[in-house]
Amino acid sequence: MLTLAIALLALHLQPVSPTAPNRQPQLAAGNGIVAMVFGSGESIWFTGSADNGRTWDKPAKVGVLPKLLLGRHRGPRVNISGNSIVVSAISSDPGDLLAWRSTDGGRTWSGPVTVNDQPKASREGLHAVAADAEGHLAAAWLDDRLPKGKRLFGAFSNDGGATWGKNVLLYESPAGTICECCAPSLVSLGTGEFAAMFRNVLDGSRDLYTLRLVGGKPAGAAEKTGVGTWKLDACPMDGGGIAVRNGKIATAWRRDHDVYLAESGKPEIKVGTGMDVAFGANDQGFYVLWSTPAGIEMHVPSAMKPTHLSDAGAFPAIVIVPDGEMLAAWEENGAIATSRW
Repeated sequence: MLTLAIALLALHLQPVSPTAPNRQPQLAAGNGIVAMVFGSGESIWFTGSADNGRTWDKPAKVGVLPKLLLGRHRGPRVNISGNSIVVSAISSDPGDLLAWRSTDGGRTWSGPVTVNDQPKASREGLHAVAADAEGHLAAAWLDDRLPKGKRLFGAFSNDGGATWGKNVLLYESPAGTICECCAPSLVSLGTGEFAAMFRNVLDGSRDLYTLRLVGGKPAGAAEKTGVGTWKLDACPMDGGGIAVRNGKIATAWRRDHDVYLAESGKPEIKVGTGMDVAFGANDQGFYVLWSTPAGIEMHVPSAMKPTHLSDAGAFPAIVIVPDGEMLAAWEENGAIATSRW
């Protein structure tokens, strides 16, 4: 535990603007580097690390997006695929999902290109993107192009984010809508295959479902995560996390006031109490982070109880870095805090 305590010492990226806090950090790793994006006001910022998150480059502006959507899991996303770094974000007006691309480590950016092929369809601002090392990317978002309710739509790129294909309806609930303002999640399964997770609306319950995506379309039916259910006639504005370890999908999510972890083929386990879950895995096992009124708590492999990560943090993100360790980032007092272990 001494090693863990030392590793949890946090590094802060101070606010880039005197008038707006750093918000909603997201992480990616690949091609020997670690990338982070976050929003500040109407600007999207990028920083990279060549030493697995121990130090960071000075943040640089990717672009300005008027009415950039931030907060409650809205905000920019970042992915690395081969030599491409792809950053995505949504504004409330016009309500489109836009993507920028860099092939020189984040020094310059091309774009943005519009991912949704129906104008204003992604105006809810909740989306996820995942990538593999071969240039395949998948995007999924809560879509408004059809009347009366939200659907899960997606788009795919096979050239490192340079172009995106025709949008695909990934899931439509028989109840007429999926959960209206809970963020979806995506993870790469390798060689162009992905898995998505989203909160559904079925029979008065708001539970998380997973869906495999093969060849740019759904492969099989969506499957409910966990064994319990959350009867709720409202949107909790909270998604979850999905990860792959040893070739198997695992998920972590909030149900009511509690946080659960579900490994493939095993019963779900409660790991704590809170919301705003982030989830990742490495060779040691699974890591679950979540927000509480007292800061951020974390479940680590083989631990009997949660580890307290931050007194004032919120909205954590987590990624496995090139050296096999884990890196987390979160909002804290207008700055971005990071920690590795």
